[in-house]
Amino acid sequence: MHHISSLISGCCKNDRNSQRDLYHWLYDYAMKICYRYVSRQEEAEELANESFIKLFKNIQQFDGTRGGETEALLKGWFKRIVVNTCIDHLRRTHLKLVSQEINEEGETFADSQESGIDKLMYLEIIDAIKKLTPVYRTVFNLFVIEGFSHEEIAKQLGISVGASKSNLSKARHNLRKIITEQTEYKLYA
Repeated sequence: MHHISSLISGCCKNDRNSQRDLYHWLYDYAMKICYRYVSRQEEAEELANESFIKLFKNIQQFDGTRGGETEALLKGWFKRIVVNTCIDHLRRTHLKLVSQEINEEGETFADSQESGIDKLMYLEIIDAIKKLTPVYRTVFNLFVIEGFSHEEIAKQLGISVGASKSNLSKARHNLRKIITEQTEYKLYA
């Protein structure tokens, strides 16, 4: 997308058309990230929209001149905004969310460049991750998917490093169990 720089420039000037186009371009990307942390569509949409508000409010701080493709730099910068928005939300709810039913609508937000097999594998993995408790799911996402260290996770969530490591270990154990059960079910179905 070669016109990303012009969209960013337009957003810096509060141009509604530029904001709309950037929103449409990044919406599925934001929803994918949000669904790693919450399982209800309404909650994911709320977090995505809150992330976009932060993006537009702070777009002047984006530095697209650091080298590399502006598109990739913007996605990386926005990903950090979305992840932090999700973490803030989980902090506000004190990570005491009850397990919620998985919403089938949430699985419709795969990147348009993915193949059918990529989408299927993605859906199965996300489905399994959503079955983890909110605390395990959050620590797993932050460590495995977002690349945070245990020290960073502990600081972000207000827990000890040991609790982060323990939650990750339990999340991995439970995830293996969930995926094994899903695979066995498919083999015998």
